[in-house]
Amino acid sequence: MAGAGAEAALDWLASVAPDPDACRGEWERNPPGIALLPAGRRWDVLILPGELGHPTLDVLTRLVDRPGPVLSDLGEARMGFFVPPGTAARWVGTGVRGAGQGTWIVVPYPGREAAGAVRWLIPPDGSGTLNDATLLEFAMHEAAAVRAGIRGD
Repeated sequence: MAGAGAEAALDWLASVAPDPDACRGEWERNPPGIALLPAGRRWDVLILPGELGHPTLDVLTRLVDRPGPVLSDLGEARMGFFVPPGTAARWVGTGVRGAGQGTWIVVPYPGREAAGAVRWLIPPDGSGTLNDATLLEFAMHEAAAVRAGIRGD
């Protein structure tokens, strides 16, 4: 069984499902599985291309002790940063997609090895901690500037 942190993360994630008990039950029956959860209730997700997402996460981890939850797809072509609800509707940025109110995201079981198309790079801890949108934007700018300098753009 998963530890206390993973249990708290399960509760936090499942709380947004239309039927939290069914969501938890599905995860328990198929632990490496995934759930489809609605964004916009407790969090939005900003989806960055991997070539920007990885250096952004590097910058973010230097700025804060523990960033909020971050997902990655299997090939790490995209990364999803969990941010406060409403962020996706206000976000303006080239190449960044937002999942907010009215959208759904694929979420793997927290605290276990991924076996599907998505995995946690930074799993939720169950406390509700999210990535600060302003700090995330700063980290994105820093990451983009470093990439531009390296490439000579």
